Amino acid sequence: MIQKKPSKSSLRELTIRNLGVIDTAEIEFKSGLTVLTGETGAGKTMVLTALNLILGGKSDSDFVRSGQERLIVSGKFQIGEALSLVVEDAGGIVEENEVIINRSVTNQGKSKISLGGAVSSATQVSEMAQELIEIHAQASSARLSKGSVQLELLDSFAGHENLVSDYSTDFEEHLNLRKRVAELERQLSVRDLEIAKLEAIVKDFERVKPQPGEIAELENEINKLCAVEELNTGIIQALAAIDSEENSAISALGLSKKLLENLKGKDSALDSLIEDQSESIYRLVEVTGKIERYLSGLEADPARFDFLQLRKSELLGLVKKYGTGSDRDIAYEKLLAEAEDASSRLADLQGGDLRLEELKRQGKEKFEELQSSAKKLSASRAIFAGKLSEAITKELALLAMASAKLIVSVLKSDETESKNYSASGLDEVSFLFTSHSEGKPLPLAKGASGGELSRVMLAVEVVLAKNSPVGTYIFDEVDAGVGGKAAVEVGKRLALLAKNSQVIVVTHLAQVATWADNHLVVTKSESGSVTQSNIIEVTGNERRKEIARLLSGQDESISAQEHAGELLDMVAKVSAEMIG
Repeated sequence: MIQKKPSKSSLRELTIRNLGVIDTAEIEFKSGLTVLTGETGAGKTMVLTALNLILGGKSDSDFVRSGQERLIVSGKFQIGEALSLVVEDAGGIVEENEVIINRSVTNQGKSKISLGGAVSSATQVSEMAQELIEIHAQASSARLSKGSVQLELLDSFAGHENLVSDYSTDFEEHLNLRKRVAELERQLSVRDLEIAKLEAIVKDFERVKPQPGEIAELENEINKLCAVEELNTGIIQALAAIDSEENSAISALGLSKKLLENLKGKDSALDSLIEDQSESIYRLVEVTGKIERYLSGLEADPARFDFLQLRKSELLGLVKKYGTGSDRDIAYEKLLAEAEDASSRLADLQGGDLRLEELKRQGKEKFEELQSSAKKLSASRAIFAGKLSEAITKELALLAMASAKLIVSVLKSDETESKNYSASGLDEVSFLFTSHSEGKPLPLAKGASGGELSRVMLAVEVVLAKNSPVGTYIFDEVDAGVGGKAAVEVGKRLALLAKNSQVIVVTHLAQVATWADNHLVVTKSESGSVTQSNIIEVTGNERRKEIARLLSGQDESISAQEHAGELLDMVAKVSAEMIG
């Protein structure tokens, strides 16, 4: 049975050694919504630090636990076919749709990372991780304020990859034509000198017709012809040494072989040695025959020698005349490559103004195609900007921000000016935000507080989750600055996001934790460290106690436990309605 590839990636296991307060821990992650809770300083954020390291984040010797030489973190991920190909192309191994990423950091700051068992780099892993995990904390939420990121989010929501691809193709071709026109104009300014130089190169190469690696081949044959007598004498002496009439080594070996073969069948160990000797003698006889055939074809050829010397002189003359650099062989191969396009460059120059006029005509046609594809892309962005604005604003209302509004603004530059075109199009995308109906929409970085920015980011992820290739979302402090009903709604939206992707949340709010499908609690031992026994999954009564602790700070409080039970019952009821 062929195992079906997962459609999205997910984090399955995380192993941590000597990271911050964590001595040793191995955490298993499941699908759905997982929350991590625990007392302040218990090491919850160290889990995020470990993931950042695994995904190619910046390392720091300060992360290493005091008194230890190195930290080691390892993550096991379930991945789909596209990421499997990326891992395998990098030399890594994917087994049963799973890949392991390891990272170690010494207390001297030296870092190593491996992908699927193959040595890799933080940059390479980081590039792959963009489709593996999305980590959000208040500090990283600032990324959402960047215009380039906002444009990517709009394009992802719109799903118009064909329009983006068409524009990118037209833009690249437009740039290439502009470069060719500029280069030809530069060359035409020194046309006569350039034409003379290229004509000489083309003429000389047509006459000589040099081939790749030819100089080395010539030198080898020249060396052979120079040493014909020495080779002849040496080979005859060597053959006589092993096969002379008076004292033949081959005859002696043959006799030895015959005597030993009479002993075959007496001892299996000896039989194996006899086989080895027989094979060696056969190989000696075979190679001796080849040497004899080489000797029979060895003869002086003065005419051939003179031809080779002349040919080598011609090739070296080309290198001396046109080559660059101190390494002769590199200069020769580079010269061959440059000579390949000398004819086309010569045609451009000889065509002169007519060729330039033709390139400019092509450039004008391509610019018109670029304008057309840019218009289509801008029009699509304008349509979906309104839809994305509406969808995110609706999510914000569900996150207890009823008066908040997010506007996706698309400003298109003048399409007649070539300088206005960039790799992403003519458009400048901005997310404008206001927290109340009468407020003036401002750029997200200026208009939203840290807590508001976290909720905007959550709203964006919920809206985009269905189309996103990312399989795992991790949130830290997404509930910062909220409480009460708003916190309940944050938990609800996280649970909704978890219907399409794996979601892991570090939280201190009971209203968020009650929505979890899986609840992990991190505690510290009396020594202040965290070991495997300090990270447990809680269910039933133990989970109710943890929710009570989050509510009141006292897990044994009867009233807090009753409140916790009410929250859990309420969430269970709403979750059932969401599924229904």
